[in-house]
Amino acid sequence: MSDLNKLGLASARDALRKGETTAVELTQACLTAIDGADALNAFVHKTPEIALERAAAADARLQAGDAPAMCGLPIGIKDLFCTRGVPSQAGSRILQGFLPEYESTVSQNLADAGAVMLGKLNMDEFAMGSSNETSTYGNAISPWRRGNDAAELTPGGSSGGSAAAVAADLCLAATGTDTGGSIRQPAAFTGTVGIKPTYGRCSRWGIVAFASSLDQAGPMTKSVRDAAIMLGAMCGHDPKDSTSADLAVPDFEAMLSGDIKGKKIGIPREYRMDGMPGEIEKLWADGADMLKDAGAEIVDISLPHTKYALPAYYVIAPAEASSNLARYDGVRYGHRATLAHGDGITEMYEKTRAEGFGHEVQRRVMVGTYVLSAGFYDAYYNRARRVRTLIKKDFEDVFATGVDAILTPATPSAAFGLGEMTDADPVQMYLNDVFTVTVNLAGLPGISVPAGLDKQGLPLGLQLIGRPWEEGDLLNTAHALENAAGFVAKPGKWW
Repeated sequence: MSDLNKLGLASARDALRKGETTAVELTQACLTAIDGADALNAFVHKTPEIALERAAAADARLQAGDAPAMCGLPIGIKDLFCTRGVPSQAGSRILQGFLPEYESTVSQNLADAGAVMLGKLNMDEFAMGSSNETSTYGNAISPWRRGNDAAELTPGGSSGGSAAAVAADLCLAATGTDTGGSIRQPAAFTGTVGIKPTYGRCSRWGIVAFASSLDQAGPMTKSVRDAAIMLGAMCGHDPKDSTSADLAVPDFEAMLSGDIKGKKIGIPREYRMDGMPGEIEKLWADGADMLKDAGAEIVDISLPHTKYALPAYYVIAPAEASSNLARYDGVRYGHRATLAHGDGITEMYEKTRAEGFGHEVQRRVMVGTYVLSAGFYDAYYNRARRVRTLIKKDFEDVFATGVDAILTPATPSAAFGLGEMTDADPVQMYLNDVFTVTVNLAGLPGISVPAGLDKQGLPLGLQLIGRPWEEGDLLNTAHALENAAGFVAKPGKWW
């Protein structure tokens, strides 16, 4: 078989089981593709030795007939996941040289399922960003281009390296994390599928924390079926994470019937934003028509507190980040600043953090520290938490009326050029999360499905939001949307 790296998880799994290829051949094809794609800056720590060793072990398991669903499938791991003996920097200079002595639960679950780790993927520093421009490794670059324009585009953020690697066929799938849209937005920008499961479905243990009450890991894949396969391998109860749900993990793939007759799909009127591009508006309407044609009932719904979601998110997330990032002080691990004669421990903290953290992380730590300070705690942080409760109740009220899923745009635009939105006004960048943050605030599952191209030939995604713990049902609705949309576009190879 040729072009093995272009396979998805399901097709590669079937080829392995039929003996049409081997895990080592699959892995070698991906390693060759990675070595030829340095221009994308997607893989930042390559681990070919580990990959080939795991592939050989997977081939032995396949031969013995002991092969779980992910056995022998080569994937990339976002740099936020701690991986034993492999640099795990969360895209930050402050964790330079950090080699964990332990493995995150999610990456361990994938390894136990036989998945092959090809290396670590680029990301925004500490997952703070929507464009992968805050990374200590430099920008990740989308494999997509606007027509014949050579301008470099963002693959989205913070899981930009994961999105670029999957879209460019450097790996069969990748892990991502989503705190306010960091799986779904890059998936929409790159024509890939990304699902953020219900909060608590995937263990957070061993994933570098950004905002602990919002962070959730999920897969980034080439199809909805692949997302179902990989999510099943990533999930599971973990006693090491107090927020991990002790629930059985269903066979998500077996639930992909594509039959959504009688399902009720809600269209929230509050997501019709002023200034939304006509192409996004049309895509959304087309998506609703596709689901209707597949037998679903389309209903108008209201989520009245939506307009407060972004401000609440940008109080809660920086507050939790300020607390979580206090541990990076240059004492125990990672970067430590060079001190002048006479400097004490306070100077070491100050210099280390000033050198180690990039501007966006510094900005969010300062905002977070401010909203948690004694005089402002009630005015900002507690008020934001109350708004969060109201946003969660909006969704509960809608689901109580029998709505099965909610259809929205995934992003307010297609991918933009690198450098087009940085620093001038950070709030402009934050608006990229306008359709995604509500899902994190409410702890719900959400998935982005590629559904069309804009007039410049760039992918656009639609988002489906599901009921808590009903990822199987959500994936099935996404499967029906994917089948109806028939999205097959791939970026032209220029790298």
